[in-house]
Amino acid sequence: MQIRSINIAIPKEVEYQGKKILTGIFKKPVNHPVIATKLGLDGDGQADLENHGGFDKAIYIYTLENYRYWEKTLGRSAFTFGQFGENLTVEGMPDERIHIGDIFEIGSTRMQVTQPRVPCYKLGIKMEMPKFLKLFMPSGRVGFYLRVLNGGAINQCDTIQLVKQDQQKLSIREAMLALIDNPHRQEIVKKALAIKALSVAWRTDLERGLTN
Repeated sequence: MQIRSINIAIPKEVEYQGKKILTGIFKKPVNHPVIATKLGLDGDGQADLENHGGFDKAIYIYTLENYRYWEKTLGRSAFTFGQFGENLTVEGMPDERIHIGDIFEIGSTRMQVTQPRVPCYKLGIKMEMPKFLKLFMPSGRVGFYLRVLNGGAINQCDTIQLVKQDQQKLSIREAMLALIDNPHRQEIVKKALAIKALSVAWRTDLERGLTN
């Protein structure tokens, strides 16, 4: 497992359906070390702090294997790193092999997986495909957020080491089934809620789903 690109951006205004919106999804690769803090990467920013960023969603990861899948599925030429709004483009971390609660060392940092990414309409803007979310969500290839346990510098091409695997072994791809009607939905919700590392936002939403 390895970092292929570090991507950051400050929020900017773009026009969408005749309106101007503020978004931080237009990440660009950088070729220098970046400091990871408990609130994210230095030099990066989010426009919608209710749904992005914060302690539980400090850093967003997307894997190169997913890039190759979308290039083939969409018939698109090679994407630029940061295409999906991720902070770290990595290799060797497909969604089915990463679990909520897993802890990794990246450079001098230690980080923990907290939840899958649930995208908003801004990803459709970035992809120039308003209906892309209808493909993205069911694919299970959504990437995941990290909580920074110990901050520090990270570099392009840093290796990523698994320090501890969560006992529940609920993969990112499987966890997405908690949001989709299927025969195992309630079982997956309960499994997710048993994970101490689960983000506050996801825990709140899943608990609400159990009672509704």
